[in-house]
Formats: sequence, C-alpha cells, structure tokens
Amino acid sequence: MTQALVDAIADMREEEALNLARTALDGGTPPLEVLDDCRQAMSLVGERFAAGECFVPELIMAGEMLREISALVKPLLAGSAEAGAPKLGKIVMGTVQGDIHDIGKDIVYFMLDVNGFAVTDLGVDVPIETFVEKVREIQPDVVALSGFLTLSYDSMKNTIQALVEAGLRDRVKVMIGGGAVDEQIRAFAGADAYGADAMAAVALAKTWTEAS
Repeated sequence: MTQALVDAIADMREEEALNLARTALDGGTPPLEVLDDCRQAMSLVGERFAAGECFVPELIMAGEMLREISALVKPLLAGSAEAGAPKLGKIVMGTVQGDIHDIGKDIVYFMLDVNGFAVTDLGVDVPIETFVEKVREIQPDVVALSGFLTLSYDSMKNTIQALVEAGLRDRVKVMIGGGAVDEQIRAFAGADAYGADAMAAVALAKTWTEAS
C-alpha cells in the first residue's frame, strides 16, 4: 500500500491516490504513515522537476493532491496522541510582497505542520509591515519567506531589513526559498539560510529550534 500510494501521487494519478489514502486510513493505517507516503511522493516529484522530467502543471497537480489527502488526514490527527505532543517551535511564513505564487509555500507549510511545528501562514503578496507585526505579536523561532519571481528577492531583502530596523531580527532565524533562490540570493537578502525544497526547510527549522 505504501509504495502504491507514493507511486500514484508521483505519477499524478489523482483519483487512485485519493482512493488509496482513504482505504489506508479506513483500514487503520496510522495517519502519520500516510503523511510519510506523501512526503516520499513529493520528494520524488521534486527530483523529477529538478531533472526536467515534469513541469509546473505537474507540481500544481501534486500540490492539489497533497491538499486533498491532508484534508482526509488532519481530522484524524487532531484526535490522535500525536496532536497533543508539544510543538517543536513557532514559524511565521508567507510569500513576500509582489509575488502571488503559493504552491511551493503551501507544500512547505504542510511539511512543517505535519512535522510538529506551529505554523502561521500569512498567505501571498504579504506586505513588509505585516511580517513585522506578526513577528512582534507571535514571537516565532523562525520566519520563512517564499518567492518565485525574481522581483521577490528585493522584497525578501527589504522584509529582513525591516525586521532589523524594528529590533526583531536577532530574535529569529530567517529562511528563504522558492524559484531560483540559492546561496547568492540568501547573502543578498540577509537570510540565515535557504531551503532548496520542503524537506530542507523542515531540516533547517528542526536544527534551529533544537539548538535554541
């Protein structure tokens, strides 16, 4: 069942993937195991995208399947022992001002959420002042800035600078991701690190919160 679900998601067989997920959950498969299948599938989709074997429409479809399976799983998780576990840390995230892409952000949100973080998603085209207000209000451990378009790089830099000016920058770790974000863009924006994919974002968040 595990490999069948991974393959169905990775191969974009939406109806089959949903049916397999429902069957697994109805049969008593732990919700976290189903989510782990999703993580494996999305990792495979990401590898195929990086290799030029699938494209943005496939990413969008995979993201939609992820949301649909998440809708099946989360009510079960809410009543499970895992749901009562302490959160690993608080994260504020959003797509920066001037950019409305949300697929990558939504996948990162999902992965952080199911890995035990308390995540506040501010949405897309988030004004700089909103990030500052929410960081001051929520006092997160991590701020995650997403952007797909090249114009988002300036917004990332300006958002981080606004945190500096508000006296909040030293209180949080900042990661960026999306599009062609790399080490050069990280240095330009003044972030602590960049996440190449959703699992890299989770690994960074775990490293930072465990060290605090």
